[in-house]
Amino acid sequence: MMEYLRGLNMVSMLVRVVLAILIGGIIGMERGRKNSQAGLRTYILVCLGATLVMMTNQFVYVVYNVSDPVRLGAQVISGIGFLGAGTIMMKGRSQIKGLTTAAGLWTAACLGLAIGVGFYEGAIIGSAAIMFTIAGLSGLDSWIHKHSRYIEVYIEYSEEEGSFSDYLEYMKDNCFDVVNMEASFDERDGQRKKGVLSYILTLKSTMDRSHVDMIKLLSRDKGVQYMREL
Repeated sequence: MMEYLRGLNMVSMLVRVVLAILIGGIIGMERGRKNSQAGLRTYILVCLGATLVMMTNQFVYVVYNVSDPVRLGAQVISGIGFLGAGTIMMKGRSQIKGLTTAAGLWTAACLGLAIGVGFYEGAIIGSAAIMFTIAGLSGLDSWIHKHSRYIEVYIEYSEEEGSFSDYLEYMKDNCFDVVNMEASFDERDGQRKKGVLSYILTLKSTMDRSHVDMIKLLSRDKGVQYMREL
């Protein structure tokens, strides 16, 4: 039966299309539930499109006996990047959103290729692994992030209220090492008061404390006008 479904016939094509819709839809529902820009229909279309590409490639190879049987699939892997890049957004105060969605779209395309070539076992096992990674490990990912000694913050600092160099010394006195610091510019720069500068700081706490406690401690200086974790 499996050998029959791996061949190119009406039954196998129908099975592949339905499987692509189901697997793409399952992943898309999880992303849509988290209010992602790419949701149910986007994931279905990506997975279904990759499936159709592989079936077309198999058809050309079997019927016309030309081309590499995986050549079109390789183009899908490289071409899906433009769609993934479209889901990554740079928001105000240097926040980057959509990296998980972009990775999910790429893996949905890979699943579609597996389905399209008739590798049903790999597609089903792969979809389960992807869902476990996206949904099952979400809590662990948040826990690791919250308990890390490294923190990245966006800060708006008024040099009319205090000295930023003194503020850096304040960080050092409170067991923070400045790993990286860069000036930040966003759409509010033209509206901000004179003397208010914005920075993105990557800090390491030499003490074991929560990120909430870190933010509270870092916000105490009177020169800090605004601060949030990135």
